Amino acid sequence: MMKTITASDGHTLECWFQPAEGTPRGGLVILQEIFGVTEQLKSVARRYAALGFEVAIPALFDRQRTGAVVAFDDIATARSLMQGADPAKAMLDIDAAVSALADQGKAPALRVAVMGFCWGGGLAVRAAQELNIAGAVVFYGTRLPAYFGTPVRAPVQGHFGESDDHTPADVLEAAQAEWPELEVFLYPAGHAFANEERPQAHDPEATAVAHERSAAFLARVTG
Repeated sequence: MMKTITASDGHTLECWFQPAEGTPRGGLVILQEIFGVTEQLKSVARRYAALGFEVAIPALFDRQRTGAVVAFDDIATARSLMQGADPAKAMLDIDAAVSALADQGKAPALRVAVMGFCWGGGLAVRAAQELNIAGAVVFYGTRLPAYFGTPVRAPVQGHFGESDDHTPADVLEAAQAEWPELEVFLYPAGHAFANEERPQAHDPEATAVAHERSAAFLARVTG
């Protein structure tokens, strides 16, 4: 369900919450692509809720336009919203979602990780640099060089397509040199391979393997 949360600077934003099935084993904040809090991301939330994770998806475009969800073929609008977003303010919104999952009155408090896709994948790396999180999963994260120069403080696992022109091989090699502890898996696929709502990009086999690896990683870092 959609609820309102408040960042540390007083900004209020919408956040989709998917309760864990059974006893919660950890928390997971999912960071959006450039299209907003889409139904596809909510399906990812349900996947991990079924594994026992309390899940939240903060609406990172709310500082510009409340409730912004952009069609997958409207790249111009989506890119404009992404370019207008302040990554530092996005960290405040992500941290608010992390806190909302961790501070639920449970003892002990849930350990919370993040998982980001595309633009959100790059933000997941920044979250691992700046926020108190258990770990980060990066699905074909973009704009990675923007985050060079700062070490990651939490474990990071990345999933990238071998033919992804958004994060080509030279950028990924530079990222691995920048963060030697980054665990990277490559798939014979392109960008957005894990989005089943984008059939030209989706690779079901790569998606299944990547989510299996992600689930094992999340269980390890939040356990």
